[in-house]
Amino acid sequence: MTAAPAIPALRGFLTPPTDEETLTMFVPTDAKEVEIEAHIKDHWLSRQMREKEGFTELRPHMKIPEPFRANNLTAGVLRGPGRVPVPPVAWVEAGGKSLVSITYLGEELCGHPGIVHGGFLATMLDEGMARCSFGALPHNVGMTANLNINYRAPAMANNYVVLRAETIRVEGRKAEVTGRIETLPEKEGDAPVVLAEATGIFVSPKQAAMMKNVFPVQ
Repeated sequence: MTAAPAIPALRGFLTPPTDEETLTMFVPTDAKEVEIEAHIKDHWLSRQMREKEGFTELRPHMKIPEPFRANNLTAGVLRGPGRVPVPPVAWVEAGGKSLVSITYLGEELCGHPGIVHGGFLATMLDEGMARCSFGALPHNVGMTANLNINYRAPAMANNYVVLRAETIRVEGRKAEVTGRIETLPEKEGDAPVVLAEATGIFVSPKQAAMMKNVFPVQ
C-alpha cells in the first residue's frame, strides 16, 4: 500500500507510450486549447509532414510519466494557459537525421511585453536539437555539450512557431546539430521569419545504457 502511489510512475518508465499513443494522450480542456489543437493538427505544414516518408509524428513531452511532468520545466512548469497551453507536436526523421515541431507560445513567456523571452527560445532549441540527435547516438541518449545561439528577430507572444533541427555530423558518441526557430506561415509558399538560429554538440554519456534503463521514455 505504501508503494501504491509510485506504481503509475514506475509503469510509465518501464512501458512508455508509443509515439502514436502520445498523439491521443492530450485532451483540450477549454476553448483556447481546442482552437490551438485544431490549428496545429489541420495546418498545411502538419499535413505536409505527415506525407513525408521516414518521419514519425509524436508529442515528445507525453513520453514523460505524468507524476514527473510537474517537475519538468517544459512539460510541466511552463505548460498551461498563457505559457505553452498545448504540448508541441513533432515529426522526427529516422536515424536522428532531422526534426520539425510546432508550438504555440503564450503571453506569460515574455521577457519584454509581448516578446517571448530569449531564454525560453534557447530552451526550445536545446531540447529540440537534442531530441533530433537521439536517433543518431548510442542508446538514443544525448546530453548538451555546447550550444550557440544567434537571435535574428523578436518572437511575438500568442503565436505559433516552428522549430527545425538537422544532425549534420556524427562521430561516435558525439553529434553536431543545427537548428532554428521560425514563424509558422499561414499559407503554403509564404516565407517564414527566422527568429533564432543555433548550433550545438550533443554527446551520448558513457553511462547511456544505464540511463536508458532508468528513463526509457525518449
